[in-house]
Amino acid sequence: MTVTALHIALISETFPPEINGVANTLGRLCQGLQQRGHRLQLIRPRQAGDLQQQSDDSLLLTRGWPLPGYAGLQWGQSSLHKLLRRWRRNRPDVLYVATEGPLGLSAIRAARRLGIPVVSGFHTNFQQYSGHYGLGLLTRLLTHYLRWFHNRTRTTLVPSASQRVELQRRGFQRLELLARGVDSQLFHPARRSAELRSSWGLGEQDLAVLHVGRLAPEKNLALLQRSFRALQASYPQQRLRLVLVGDGPQRAQLQAALPEAIFCGLQRGEELAAHYASGDLFLFPSLSETFGNVVLEALASGLAVVAFDQAAAAQHIRHGHNGALAMPGDELAFIEAAQWLLEDRESLRRVRLNARQHAGKQGWAAIVEQFEAHLLQARLS
Repeated sequence: MTVTALHIALISETFPPEINGVANTLGRLCQGLQQRGHRLQLIRPRQAGDLQQQSDDSLLLTRGWPLPGYAGLQWGQSSLHKLLRRWRRNRPDVLYVATEGPLGLSAIRAARRLGIPVVSGFHTNFQQYSGHYGLGLLTRLLTHYLRWFHNRTRTTLVPSASQRVELQRRGFQRLELLARGVDSQLFHPARRSAELRSSWGLGEQDLAVLHVGRLAPEKNLALLQRSFRALQASYPQQRLRLVLVGDGPQRAQLQAALPEAIFCGLQRGEELAAHYASGDLFLFPSLSETFGNVVLEALASGLAVVAFDQAAAAQHIRHGHNGALAMPGDELAFIEAAQWLLEDRESLRRVRLNARQHAGKQGWAAIVEQFEAHLLQARLS
């Protein structure tokens, strides 16, 4: 039971049932805060499934526009006067601004006028994404904007120690760490499905090489292809199948390049958990993550994870014990780490057991408590 019940306004351009790491994290945090007795007001753009007049005291819907090059996500409309009217009538104790678009900026401006403390979250490396979408010239300008945006708030919460160091070097101030958790009851090795593996053309002794995530340029999927080809060449006697869960603008290109791979599309809930648990090796070549929730989900599902030594992987994987790491950007080392995991069946089994054992202790409850403490501190400071 919490000591002080807060009225918290959460502002975000994405929220469940949308499928992405930010929406997943915010859904977990909101659920945890409500269970601890806090009152939440959610402010976000209208989604396809929303009723036309759904706004009420706990929900304010705004207009949104598609985010260029990133189908399924949108910017929220600037809503300064609407927020001022609402918060003068029903003032929150503290704001949490999760995204940096026009809606988030208008929330910060309204809060400054009314003297409401603001905590922000750095959830997405948009300044890195810009280079992958032909907007490289805007990268520096976007970094300046993000620094200006977050430095106007009391505290900025970042999900990993490596992210905090990187942002500190770029002049971001008042950074605090808020990691991520995983639902280790949902993501569990017991959900392994022989039927699903059979549909992939695999028996129990065969190996499913899994990737879960958005099929997009910023995910470094060319390395995923090269890694899988290297595994096939190194272990010609082993039946391997590449399985990709997710969707995105590179799907057609990847299907042409990898005609033998299985493309499962978007999966949710227990179906997603079954896909994880039915894999064996998880390749995560992304270099653009602020955290990478899928790494923890894969570990909790008992997979041997190969990733670069940053973000979630740096926090949760000990090389050779519960996964395999490569120095960021060292693609040869990434491929060699994947090859090492398949050298010996017993080593692979041990790594997978250790992965589950570690991730099973990384629940959301402690993360929600830390989040609550940051909001309480902002209100009191």
